[in-house]
Amino acid sequence: MTTSSAPGKVYLFGEHAVVYGEPAVPCAIERRARVTVERREDERLRVRANDLTLDGFTVTWGGSGTDPRPDVDVPTPLVEAAMGYIDGAIEQALDAAGEDGIGFDITVESDIPLGAGLGSSAAVVVAGIDAAARELGVELDAGTIADRAYRVEYDVQDGQASRADTFCSAMGGAVRVQGDDCRRIEDVPTLPFVIGYDGNTGDTGKLVAGVRELKEAYGFAADTVESIGDIVRSGEIALDDGDVEEIGRLMNFNHGLLSALGVSARSLDTMVWAAREADALGAKLTGSGGGGCIVALDRTEQTHTALEYTPGCEDAFRAELDTEGVRRER
Repeated sequence: MTTSSAPGKVYLFGEHAVVYGEPAVPCAIERRARVTVERREDERLRVRANDLTLDGFTVTWGGSGTDPRPDVDVPTPLVEAAMGYIDGAIEQALDAAGEDGIGFDITVESDIPLGAGLGSSAAVVVAGIDAAARELGVELDAGTIADRAYRVEYDVQDGQASRADTFCSAMGGAVRVQGDDCRRIEDVPTLPFVIGYDGNTGDTGKLVAGVRELKEAYGFAADTVESIGDIVRSGEIALDDGDVEEIGRLMNFNHGLLSALGVSARSLDTMVWAAREADALGAKLTGSGGGGCIVALDRTEQTHTALEYTPGCEDAFRAELDTEGVRRER
């Protein structure tokens, strides 16, 4: 039996634009997904998922006579995607070990809300590849895990994924991603993250496709995507200077452009404005949008308190930067 964990993430800047070759800066946060893998005697995969905002489910597949459809009251595409990520992680681990025809019992536990823009799928894939590979006697470095995890997300998301989430989860800390160019950002200033969660989930594929349609239909939408890239480049300078106030201002700009691209939601905008009115240094949605989470910067408790009393905010919490990526738990 082997257990690995990997962190979730928030975006300082750059989501959606990163799909089109612009840079992005995601940051790992101290909320983790843990995947435990134990080899079976047959070729089936049996997955038990806990704490994924699904009230838990168990599903077995592989071989004949099995029906891989958990009985839970959540959108079918979301559950199918979750299963696809786990299946892909196991396939990557088997490939790395040069094995096939091996089954596993898999338990997934997570502090990261599913489909909320905090990188839950990337964390599960990264931790799953590491745990399954080690269960098969293979040790993979973080860079290799990040690359294999990206392949899984690319397949599940029909070729619309970037390397940002999986690289950040595998490596930890703050990272810069632009196409295949991925690196950690060193000497990051203290970033006082406050996260608000509306309890909803966004359909990443649909939201990414919507931005693509706008970008192809309107030149100004394409310009908006490029402007997000400009914000990221300015943000890199602010990070290098340790200017947290400027980082916050740029986050505000980034949210406005994402909203113009149609990926925000009433609940996200409400939480963003609640944070700003509480004197947060900056606030924006994080992830694909459509529902889920916002991230704000505030050194005080004002934003956290304001979000707790904001209608539509189901949860609010602080999250420190997690400088450690994928790691062995057992």
